[in-house]
Amino acid sequence: MPKKGNGLTAEEKSIIKALLMKGERNQDIHALINYERDATVNFGRISGVKKAAVLPASDDMITAYVRRKRSFDPVTGLNPYYHERLIRAREAMILAVTIFNNGAYRFKTEVFAVLANVAWTYLMHDYYERVKKVSILNADGTTFSLSHMLSRPDCQLSKGIKQNLSALKEIRDAVEHNLFGHSDGKWLSLFQACCLNFDKTITDLHGPRVSLQHNLSIALQFGKIAMGQAVDLHQFDIPENIRALDAALAVGKSEEELNDIEYQFKVVYTLDSASKGKAHIQFVHPDSEEGRQIHNVLQKFKIADDLYPFKPGDVVAAVKKAGKKFTMADHTQAWQVAKVRPAKVSKAPEKTDRNFCIYHASHNDYTYNQKWIDYLISKHSDLPKKPPHPFLQPA
Repeated sequence: MPKKGNGLTAEEKSIIKALLMKGERNQDIHALINYERDATVNFGRISGVKKAAVLPASDDMITAYVRRKRSFDPVTGLNPYYHERLIRAREAMILAVTIFNNGAYRFKTEVFAVLANVAWTYLMHDYYERVKKVSILNADGTTFSLSHMLSRPDCQLSKGIKQNLSALKEIRDAVEHNLFGHSDGKWLSLFQACCLNFDKTITDLHGPRVSLQHNLSIALQFGKIAMGQAVDLHQFDIPENIRALDAALAVGKSEEELNDIEYQFKVVYTLDSASKGKAHIQFVHPDSEEGRQIHNVLQKFKIADDLYPFKPGDVVAAVKKAGKKFTMADHTQAWQVAKVRPAKVSKAPEKTDRNFCIYHASHNDYTYNQKWIDYLISKHSDLPKKPPHPFLQPA
């Protein structure tokens, strides 16, 4: 297929010459030549071929050329004549995810591990042979293995992606010799990272048109996920060989490597009460600004004292330091009006607004965060502090 920046190929000139001799219109020939071409040619190129000494293509050559042109997928822009490995890579990954998400199958881990390895192998074969122009043939006639391509110094995949694929290979090798039982949920984080890495890599190399998001999106279900289901997932009698493999995958990896979102993808669920507007699951791209912030937060576990370090006296002192008239009584009125925490006599002291405050059951008191202090300073008024206190409800 013509590469970006190139002029007409010898085949294109031959096709143009033959079509001109058949009386085809210049604009129709121009449209045919430029369809899904990496770099389009201008209209003058068609007229230039008419005067050039070019051998016209045969009817069979014209038929074959038109067939190839009509084989481009209008969505992805892929063509089986030019992008066979890329097409197979996408289909293998679609199959891996489709089978894993299908509730009718009980052979999920094994199938995903095998097909995902196939998908990545085809993707990297295409990268080396068609993009990098490197022969993927070994001396014995076989092609490069995925492990070999990952170990090459010119492999541009990140360390996290390489480690994820190495773990996937170990799982694939193990399924050839062992029964995996109820292990499908054991490596969900690895499998999810593998999917996200694949889509990111293929779109980085070939553009957003080939993204699998056009084919695969979010898996839907007819029932809510109950906490019991999550607990049951970890109560299965996992075979010892599965436990051993799971432990082996972590050997030699630092905490930073294990927490790399490209190695294994983790989602954190909190069980705090929330309004309907805040209760939905949201998906953000890892490379977005919000995604990077979430990633940074998930990399470090912070205890409550780090997140909500201020006792009531500290809050009052901070507001006063900002030049505001503020007392402990004012603070009490503020959290009552803003409904930040329940009263001391509450039977559910833990029901706080965690945007500002949390309850400590161990010592039966409340602490606040910097956001609450900032809120008090921004909403403060020098009006009389007798009820009702001049604080507005949080936005």
